Amino acid sequence: MEAKSQQHLCNSPPPPLYRISWKVCNFCMAFFFALAAYVQINDPDAGIWIVAYVIPAALAFLVGLNPPITEHFIWKSLSELHMYMCSMVAILWGWRLHRAAKSSIFQEEEGREFLGLVIIVIWILLCRHSGKYLGGYRLSIAVLITVLPFITWLYYYINKELRASWPDHCRNTI
Repeated sequence: MEAKSQQHLCNSPPPPLYRISWKVCNFCMAFFFALAAYVQINDPDAGIWIVAYVIPAALAFLVGLNPPITEHFIWKSLSELHMYMCSMVAILWGWRLHRAAKSSIFQEEEGREFLGLVIIVIWILLCRHSGKYLGGYRLSIAVLITVLPFITWLYYYINKELRASWPDHCRNTI
């Protein structure tokens, strides 16, 4: 009997505040990913990173418009392919950073790229099946993940001495 009531809870539509909050989080993350793509313009390998950020920006924007789109074959295929590719590059960058024994990964370009890829993967994982199942746990993580990149970006923007050792193409971003 209890399993049946839990199944009913999973299939019931989320409260309106959850739906609105989820949409806002997706629009914010779409903006963040678009902004991340924009600041890649002066990067030596800009093309790769612009595409890496534009795809999750578009996916998050679509989820913000219509959360059930996560069940559509094209959305699922594109998101999974992108998530797997980002995961592979993040593993490679993480391994390189680990082998080089880097302690401050924000000071390394590969470290910033690694963290960007991790955010992409986490966001795509959060979006999967969110059109069907949106609970408080997923929404809480989404709010946290939405806020942290903006706070980090603002922190590094305000603390210019932290950016002093970065390459020119990184220091001159937004």
